[in-house]
Amino acid sequence: MTRAEPTTRRAPGIWPLVHAERAALAADLADLTDEQWARPSLCTELTVREVLAHLTAGASLTPARWFAGVIRCRFDFDKQVAMRLAEQLGATPAETLARFRRVTTSTTKPPLPVVAMLGEAIVHAEDIRRPLGIHRDYPIDTLTRLAEYYQGSDLVVPVKKRIAGLRLAATDGPFATGSGPLVSGTTLALTMAMTGRTAYFDELDGDGVATLRDRA
Repeated sequence: MTRAEPTTRRAPGIWPLVHAERAALAADLADLTDEQWARPSLCTELTVREVLAHLTAGASLTPARWFAGVIRCRFDFDKQVAMRLAEQLGATPAETLARFRRVTTSTTKPPLPVVAMLGEAIVHAEDIRRPLGIHRDYPIDTLTRLAEYYQGSDLVVPVKKRIAGLRLAATDGPFATGSGPLVSGTTLALTMAMTGRTAYFDELDGDGVATLRDRA
């Protein structure tokens, strides 16, 4: 009798998840009116169109270009974000969308983990979709992967510090982390709340919600 060789299950790559989310967002934005493009997003002081240009910029920046921009802007990271956004905005909303479509399958990124690019694709997509009333049923595995990354990181967004001393538990998937007063809700609502989007706090329950809201 021959014994079967053990098999190892390899987790799927993250880039296909990023590409899928970018493609879904591009499809959702295909028929926006000029008024919708100009609508304020969940990102402070940025319109829907400007957030999309920011996503294009992030998918177009190599580490070398990112660092050159940092030097040019004298380590003012907000200034660099604004500069790169302006580079990708285009003359019209149609051009903004066309530029984004060209980078949907890009694997170019600043010096960040690939999973951080997944965060950009989902969190900023919600920054756009929520004010427009557009709903997406995200794959729960994708959201869980992102939530698990954010809960242990302060790299781009200070999530680890924000949720310290709280217990987060998803009501629609396996994500759970921490100990202390409870914050429960969908994986998407928890993810968006962890990244400081106050629009999602009304979708959360538990004794820890007030603390998390204060920290946002």
